[in-house]
Order: sequence, then C-alpha cells, then structure tokens
Amino acid sequence: MASDKVVETVIAGNYVEMETEGKPKDVKTRLSSLLWHGGSVYDAWFSCASNQVAQVLLTLPYSFSQLGMLSGILFQLFYGLLGSWTAYLISILYVEYRTRKEREKVNFRNHVIQWFEVLDGLLGKHWRNVGLAFNCTFLLFGSVIQLIACASNIYYINDNLDKRTWTYIFGACCATTVFIPSFHNYRIWSFLGLLMTTYTAWYLTVASLLHGQMEGVKHSGPTKLVLYFTGATNILYTFGGHAVTVEIMHAMWKPQKFKALYLLATLYVLTLTLPSAAAVYWAFGDMLLNHSNAFALLPKSPFRDMAVILMLIHQFITFGFACTPLYFVWEKAIGMHECKSLCKRALVRLPVVIPIWFLAIIFPFFGPINSTVGSLLVSFTVYIIPALAHIFTFKSPSARQNAVEQPPKFVGRWVGTFIINTFVVVWVLVVGFGFGGWASMVNFIRQIDTFGLFTKCYQCPPPILPPVPPHQLNATAPSPLHHPHHGH
Repeated sequence: MASDKVVETVIAGNYVEMETEGKPKDVKTRLSSLLWHGGSVYDAWFSCASNQVAQVLLTLPYSFSQLGMLSGILFQLFYGLLGSWTAYLISILYVEYRTRKEREKVNFRNHVIQWFEVLDGLLGKHWRNVGLAFNCTFLLFGSVIQLIACASNIYYINDNLDKRTWTYIFGACCATTVFIPSFHNYRIWSFLGLLMTTYTAWYLTVASLLHGQMEGVKHSGPTKLVLYFTGATNILYTFGGHAVTVEIMHAMWKPQKFKALYLLATLYVLTLTLPSAAAVYWAFGDMLLNHSNAFALLPKSPFRDMAVILMLIHQFITFGFACTPLYFVWEKAIGMHECKSLCKRALVRLPVVIPIWFLAIIFPFFGPINSTVGSLLVSFTVYIIPALAHIFTFKSPSARQNAVEQPPKFVGRWVGTFIINTFVVVWVLVVGFGFGGWASMVNFIRQIDTFGLFTKCYQCPPPILPPVPPHQLNATAPSPLHHPHHGH
C-alpha cells in the first residue's frame, strides 16, 4: 500500500480509527510528522499533563497560605483523584458517542468532535446547550487567566512597563495561536510545555529551601472561612483542566487508550505541585496572602528569570490549548470548520481573541480569578455535568448492557460507578460551587473594591521615590501617580 495512504481499521465495537500507514517518503514529511502531527498515547499524556498545570503552579503557594499545609496537601490529592475520575467518565462517553455515530456510517475525517456534541448525541439538545454554555465560558476565562499570568510574570523581569501594557502586548502574541489547526499539531509544544513547568516547579522548591524561612515567619492558616474555601476552589480549578479532554482524545489515533492517561498525568503533576507549594509556603508563610504570584517573593536571579521566561512560553501554549476548542465552536457556528484553507480559518478565528483580551484588561486579579472561575465554572463543566451525564446516559438496563465500555470491577461495576458519581455531584455542588462560590465572589469583589477595574498594575510594589533634597522640601513634590510603576 502507498506510504501516504490513509487506512481505516475497524476494531471492537465497530469503532473506526484513522491512522497513516507506512513510513513518510521524504525527510521533510518525516520531520513534519515528528514535530507537528501527533496522535499517539504519549502525545495525549503530554497534552494532559502540560495543560493541567501552567500558571496555577504559581498560585498554589497562595492557596496553601489560605488553607494551611495539611489541608493544602489533602485537597490536592483529593481533587487530583476526583478530576481523574471525571476525565475517565468523559472518555467513556466520548467512545460511546463516537461508536454509535460510526455504526450509523457518520464520517469524522474533517470534523473535530467536541464535548457539547457528545452531550447532544447521547442526551439531547438541552444537555448540549448547558454543556456548551459552561464549557465555552470556562475556556474563555481560562484563556483570560493565561493573559493575566503572562503580564504578571514578565513584570518580575522587566518592570519598565506596567502589567496592563504587558497584557496588550501578550494579547497580540497569543493571537497567533489562530494558525495552529488542531490538537494534532501541539506535539512539540506540549512536550516543551511540560519540561518548562517541571523546571519552574523544581526551581520554586529548591529556591525556597535555599532561601530558608523568613525571619519571624508565621503559618497561621486557616484563619477565615472565606480564605479557606477560596484556596480550596483554586485547587479544584488546578485539577479541572479537562475542558479540552474530548478534543485531545479526538486527536488520538486510538482514543480508547485514553482512560488511564489522565490519572497518570495527574500523578506526575502532583510531583510538581506538592513539593513546590509546600516549600514556598514553608519559607514565606503568611506573606503569601498578599502575594498571589510565588515569583513575587523569591529573590531576583538568573534561575528565576529563566523560570519566568519558560512560564511565559508555557502560558502561550496553554492559551492555545484553551482557545482552540473555542475556535472550533466559532468555526462550526459560521460554517467554516471543514474549510481546508489554514489562512481563511485563521482569519475567521481572530474575533474570538478580542473579548479575551478585553476581559484580561478589566479583571487583572491574578490568583483570585482562578478561584472564581473554579467555583462557578469548573465545578459544573468538569465535575458535575460529566458525572450527571454518565448517570443519565446509562440509567436504563439496555444502555448498560449495550455499553461499549463496562465499568471496571474494582469500582463496583455499575452500582459503584453511580455511587461515586452521586458523591462527586453532591460534594462539588455543596463545597465547590456553594461554599467555594460564596468565598471566591467575596474575595473577588474585595479585589475590585481595593484595586478597581482596569487597574494598571495589580499587586505591584509601591514606587520607591528618590529622597527630596532639603532645599526642595517646600517645593511641590512630583506626583507618584506619574511614576511608571504605580498602579493602585
């Protein structure tokens, strides 16, 4: 068979997989395949792990200062497990939907399946509409958070410009993600992204341990319910990065192999988040309550500058991860999704970036915005809706009997699965959305009252003005409002 021929292989459950057979003919094609067009299990693992923790790595020490060390560690382990379970549910529902459709001879060769389409195919248009609303809003604010994080981080290398100006600049840079067609094309980016987060996490750990504890450091958390639940919902947000799970699965050559991938990715991520958050909190304690970005407290050094630069590149990658599903939704809405021209698709995607840019300038509250998005959006998008969708999809005996994937024995088959799903819904609804939503909104409103909307430089240090010579004491002192670093 010709080397560039695409073959279709029918496997168990009439599931159709598409894969290129044979070796590429020339070096250029081989290199393009190596760096650009990925669909293996390893690509999916790198995408999940890279997408799961980006800028949130820098806010976890802040969460520890709100929760205390013990609660911080326990919530990370608990929500890591919960997030892996709901990613497993989403993968089961995706395979169920795609198998049913391909039995009906539906061809997905030029179409990327998304979560709202899975809900539509399995449960109807009302589920589709709810899923679409939550998913798109979450991804929109997920992209906003990446822009805010870019501006917050670069400020620690170059403070000649305020954070708002840096947001303008990075908004333009991140707009170039419109040229990345799909998750197939994130192979090299997701690999590099994970290396970058790994470096940053271990830099935070080692730098904090070498720095040692601040003189008179206090670890008084938890002190207030508002802070406690704000910190908990930031961790809920940390392990709720699978609003793009369906798109990552669809980019795989064998999506059935996804089931355990998210858990394996989470276990690796925990080796980054637990040591770094614990070490920074140990060193700086309650000071983190007023410094939501861990970079703010560590001394300037070449290693810190390298971590900042690597996180900036990774945030660009994560922006693309969060925005690409929005690009797909927009393309489908205007009938351009199956267009073969990359330039045309890139052009029609640009309007998606503009509201993201605008929202990042209005709400530059790095840290508090994570908790708010976690409680109001991630709680439903990532935890509640997938658990309920799984219950309703398989509520009838015939649906359970004909399911493409049967639940594993170690969770108690269908009864055990439904009990776990019910627990997830109740817990996240009460603790994540209820208490977490209340705490996050109180904290978020407090940021607006303190700093204001469109603030120029959120949590920037106050300007250090030069001493005034004695003969000028009676003269009019220059206004600090004109200092380029001032932003409150």
